[in-house]
Amino acid sequence: MPAGTRWVQAAREPIARRVASLVYSFLMAQGLRELVGRAMIDPDFLAALQRAPDAILAEYELSELERATIREALTRLAKTPPNQRGPALSNALIRRVAT
Repeated sequence: MPAGTRWVQAAREPIARRVASLVYSFLMAQGLRELVGRAMIDPDFLAALQRAPDAILAEYELSELERATIREALTRLAKTPPNQRGPALSNALIRRVAT
């Protein structure tokens, strides 16, 4: 695709669709931020997330990539001492939250 072609296509796309796409992207990032924030400050929530990740993840608006990233982080988290799991989960996911 030649340089600038994307901009022409974006200009032709209905504004409502572009706005909806941006809002959707924001909500997904927001859901991940909320989950990570809660896991850092609530050890009971983090323990529940580790025990039944699918049930907890269903409560948040997350993309499949975000869900997979969290599951992968939880797998690694099992090797971490319990008192360090909140910050460890945050560190494992911080790059994803920042993007």
